[in-house]
Amino acid sequence: MDVFYVYILTNKNHCVLYVGRTKQLKKRLYQHAHNTKKSFTGRYNVHKLVYFETTRYVNNAIQRERQIKKWNREWKISLINSLNPDWKDLSEYISD
Repeated sequence: MDVFYVYILTNKNHCVLYVGRTKQLKKRLYQHAHNTKKSFTGRYNVHKLVYFETTRYVNNAIQRERQIKKWNREWKISLINSLNPDWKDLSEYISD
């Protein structure tokens, strides 16, 4: 069974938020952490996983990512706080 992830990354100061989606979150987190300074996440050191959710259907993941990307910063922060109020790095909970 496939699992698709919608996720939010931040930097150490929590001043930048990045929303993405992927089928292989562990691999994608590695790519974000080791990408060049030319990419958004590389330029702003956005590597800390603070939120993720899963779905079985790629279309749901695409729709949810687009929805969250359109949200203002306050809504994204509320979403993160609802499941991760301490903004801990959640990457250790990913097993794929």
